[in-house]
Amino acid sequence: MSEQKVRVRFAPSPTGPLHIGGVRTALYNYLFARKHNGDFILRIEDTDKNRYIEGAESYILESLKWSGIYWDEGPEKGGLYAPYRQSERKDIYKKHVSYLLDKGHAYYAFDTPEEIENMRKKIERENKGNAQYDSITRKFMCNSLTLSEEETRKRLESGQEYVVRTLVPENEELKLTDIIRGKLRVNTSTLDDKILMKADGLPTYHLANVVDDYLMKISHVIRGEEWLPSVPLHVLLYRFFGWENQMPEFAHLPLLFKPDGKGKLSKRDGERLGFPVFPLMWKDPKTGELSNGYKESGYFPEAFINTLALLGWNPGTEQELFTMQEMIREFSLEKVNKAGARFSPEKAKWFNHQYLMRKSSEEIARELLKIVNEKGHDTTLGKLTQIVTLVKDRVNFIHELWEQISFFFEPPESFDEKIVKKKWKEKTSEVLNKLIQIIADIEPFSPENIDKALNEFMRKNDVSAGVVMIGLRICLVGEAKGPDVKEIMAILGHSEVKKRIKFALNNIKIKN
Repeated sequence: MSEQKVRVRFAPSPTGPLHIGGVRTALYNYLFARKHNGDFILRIEDTDKNRYIEGAESYILESLKWSGIYWDEGPEKGGLYAPYRQSERKDIYKKHVSYLLDKGHAYYAFDTPEEIENMRKKIERENKGNAQYDSITRKFMCNSLTLSEEETRKRLESGQEYVVRTLVPENEELKLTDIIRGKLRVNTSTLDDKILMKADGLPTYHLANVVDDYLMKISHVIRGEEWLPSVPLHVLLYRFFGWENQMPEFAHLPLLFKPDGKGKLSKRDGERLGFPVFPLMWKDPKTGELSNGYKESGYFPEAFINTLALLGWNPGTEQELFTMQEMIREFSLEKVNKAGARFSPEKAKWFNHQYLMRKSSEEIARELLKIVNEKGHDTTLGKLTQIVTLVKDRVNFIHELWEQISFFFEPPESFDEKIVKKKWKEKTSEVLNKLIQIIADIEPFSPENIDKALNEFMRKNDVSAGVVMIGLRICLVGEAKGPDVKEIMAILGHSEVKKRIKFALNNIKIKN
């Protein structure tokens, strides 16, 4: 690693919601910066006016904050290298494009879309070379390389639409190094003359990201694998500008694959298989379509981040649960895999369960209290904390707890017919009738005293636990679920237990 201070950037485009793959890229940048006492910069690449979506930038910012990823420089925070939105840096890019044109590393191209399409079709038809605008085809197109200086000037002065393209050297071998993928070699004859400045006067990603990375003193570019084919062009631009000695190190992260491992994970996969692919809920401003988010699905941000961290990074140990500080301490780009990582919705749920179990019952109860109140019930935090302790190991999400605890607040009005038919014996009603008086005499009404009284009752009356305990569970819950019966009874209290037993005895009819 160079002696230069570590400065990394996450540079999303506000063309839609932030995909979980983007969050992982931001996370790896953040972990790397914190590990090396460096800076994490957030830069908004908003120069694609045609794909810009209202609200996407604020969504990106809120998603990162919810995930616990905070930037040192960027929108809302400022910094020495502001502005951090590319749309506010147009003059900077124009100056650098002019430099490339003056030095002969770029040229004006006046071709219409139809002319470019015809060129591509001709190459495909004749099966000669690559169907692209490159070192061969540029010699036959309408640009400042094939036009005279006077004709070029006339076209520029008349306001004719143009783009500025890179003048890629012919047949030159470029040697590149990627921290994750090792040494790479690319021949420039395979590259096309990418557009640097669009017809609207705004830069493309290729120009803007190189200029900004240099001016913002970025030391490492950590981004998705999809940008790997662009690295040769970016290396050339560093050379053209005379910045080769300040070029950042590159690290291209593996793709996130669908759960079946076949292809890149997409929004459609989430919709098809029923899991989120965005950190927060997203409402499409054009269609009004809602896409669910991890936050709204009940995931804890720390579980979400832990899930993403291990999709591509292997710490080399058996440890799976990491706090943010532990991730920072253990993270290294050398331990990031080249191969794509398969996303598992079930593993994400497992992580959430682990973090739910790490939380105190009172902390969970505070969240659950909102749900209980919404269902129209009042209770104390203390009582709800007791209940949560009994059932939290049965769920992955806080919102699933209501299904596990609803019987504490809503007495059963009906009883599971299959369980009754299978478990409610002929003498169950008689036994429970006798038990009502025993229950009334238990003081204090604690799980320990209840357990003692029930065991004493079963011993004296020669009744099996199968009759008593299952019979009580049916009366109290309505079905064969829930925690230990004595714990349920202690929370419900004397009078409620007796009331439920009497209701069950009056309403359960054994069918022969």
